[in-house]
Formats: sequence, structure tokens, C-alpha cells
Amino acid sequence: MGYRGKLTERQQARRLRRTGLPQAEIAARLGVSRSSVSLWVRDVEFSAPVRPPPRGRRRDPNALQRRRQAEIDRLVEEGRVRIGQLTEREFLVAGVALYAGEGSKTDGSLRFANSDPRMIFFYCCWLRRFFEIDESRLRLGLYLHEGLDLAATVAYWSALTGIPPEQFGKPYRAVPDPSIRLAKHVHGCVTVRYSCSATHRTVMGLVRALLSDAAIPG
Repeated sequence: MGYRGKLTERQQARRLRRTGLPQAEIAARLGVSRSSVSLWVRDVEFSAPVRPPPRGRRRDPNALQRRRQAEIDRLVEEGRVRIGQLTEREFLVAGVALYAGEGSKTDGSLRFANSDPRMIFFYCCWLRRFFEIDESRLRLGLYLHEGLDLAATVAYWSALTGIPPEQFGKPYRAVPDPSIRLAKHVHGCVTVRYSCSATHRTVMGLVRALLSDAAIPG
């Protein structure tokens, strides 16, 4: 399932990717979803642009920091090799597990909230791939701290999810409270909602199957 991009946009996306342009920027330029861009350019080789070194003096990492970073890099690469590219069934199961942990269990609509763009992107790709989705019924709710750029944030999430801004709800602007936390999510936290009882019940059936004893290897 899912949706296929138009040939012209696909060719433009591949050409832009070869120049080293990030997928999010390609999506914004072409007015398409990042999920479409990701599928179109996944086999395109590119060179990331070289960034100028930061200004000012910067201390080199010490031996402990270098060892820790080396271990992180090694384990990330091992993880990539171990996971590889998901099969259709693995993709289905991974999305079900993600929804089991982060999705709404209340009957009537699918609601998935997170501040991590990678999780939101994964979820949107999964939802469109395995279920018949009426794009006009997708909604996105945004939680964003005051002082952050609302227009840029809406454009960012729209490009990443493929949900047009006119299908966004009224954003909630939170007042930062330094006594609770200092860090603020630059792009806020979003909730992707799809109101369809049949689809929600199908997903919850998959969740129950996944969490049953029968699904656990003996």
C-alpha cells in the first residue's frame, strides 16, 4: 500500500539528493512528504556538505571521551548491520510494537505522540503502508514552547509527515518552567491522529497478538 510520488518530483528529488541536500529540505522544496523522498532517494549516493569549523576555542576530547565515542560509533554500526533493511513482516511487527508503547489505546481513533522526528516518520510510513488511509482525515496536533518559531515548526512537521498545514489543529504554546526543565524540544512534540474505529481496532488486534504468549519464541 502507501502512495507513490509523481515521476517529475521523484526525478527532482534524486537530483537534489546527489548534491547532498537533506531529505527534509528536499521535501520542503518539492512540497511532498519526507516519507516519499526517503523512498525515492534511498539508493542515491551523495556527499554531505563540509561544514566550516565552529568559531572560538574548543578543547579536544580527552582519552575517556574518545574511548566512549569510539564504543558508541562501533555499537551503532553493529546495530545497523544487525537490523539491516526490514522485510514487510518485520516492518509490520516493528510498527505494531511502536504503537503498543506510544499509541493511544482508546477506541475510535489512532493517536501517536512523540517529540522524536524519527519515530513520527517511522510511524507515518508504517501507517500508510499497511492500512488504507484517507489522507484528508489525518490530523496533527502540536505542542511547542513559547519563543520557538511556530511557522518554521509547522513547515518542518508538514514536510516530514506529509500532512498539510491546514490539517494541523490549533497549536498549544507552553510557557517554559525553568524549575521543571531547562531543555526544550526545538520542534516541539506532535500527535498524529487518524479517526477511524475500524483501523484502530485492527491495530489493537495486532497489538494483542504481538503481546500474547503465542508470539514469544519458546
